[in-house]
Amino acid sequence: MYQNSKHLLPRLVRGICQTQTRLKLAAANMYKKLEFEFNDENKCRAKEVLSMFPEKEIRGAVIPILDLAQRQHGWLPITAIHKVAEMLKMEPFVVWEVANFYTMFKLKPQGKYCLKVCTTTPCFLRGSDELLQQCKSTLKLENNETSKDMQFTLTEWSCLGACVNAPILQVNDDLYEDLDAASLAEILKALQADRIPPPGPRGGRYASEPSGGLTSLNSEPPPAGFGMQNICKQLDKDKKKECK
Repeated sequence: MYQNSKHLLPRLVRGICQTQTRLKLAAANMYKKLEFEFNDENKCRAKEVLSMFPEKEIRGAVIPILDLAQRQHGWLPITAIHKVAEMLKMEPFVVWEVANFYTMFKLKPQGKYCLKVCTTTPCFLRGSDELLQQCKSTLKLENNETSKDMQFTLTEWSCLGACVNAPILQVNDDLYEDLDAASLAEILKALQADRIPPPGPRGGRYASEPSGGLTSLNSEPPPAGFGMQNICKQLDKDKKKECK
């Protein structure tokens, strides 16, 4: 058995070396494929962002510059992280730590339309679980999945910060509020046709006013100085009483 192992060892070493070489070549090819460079428009935007920070505090621009890179590429490959690190004179691993910590940054490819269904308590009480299931069945996706055609990424989320208009769906940067099954179906149908429906409430509200109608500020405000004469007269009366 020992003799056999002596003959196998050189073959095993060669196999490991060949595997490492193949992995290095694959990594180099992938790096080349994902090569990142800011376009001219975003170079100008980056310069404007950097001008807002003192030279000693230039690291503070890491989040807005990462956001620029992600908006250009759709997600943050390692090459984009290296480019941001180079621009800000930071260690690439430190920039990666920032991108990995904040949930708005994506380190793997995302769909053209990123759908986030809020399922925290206010949205849950208004039927968000049913809306999430509707998204899953319509788009044939599970949570944190991206469609093969790279059109949709579906994510269960908490919280989208518009609780008064629950339940909420976020599509990229836009919020769709006061949803029900019918309004969600219309939104998904439009997105599947590559059309972006107008964002905002779907329950007849203009913004975040009470769904049953205004309970305050429902009449014209009084003019400037309204009631001041009566207040002054009352103050005069109170002073006279004090003097007596």
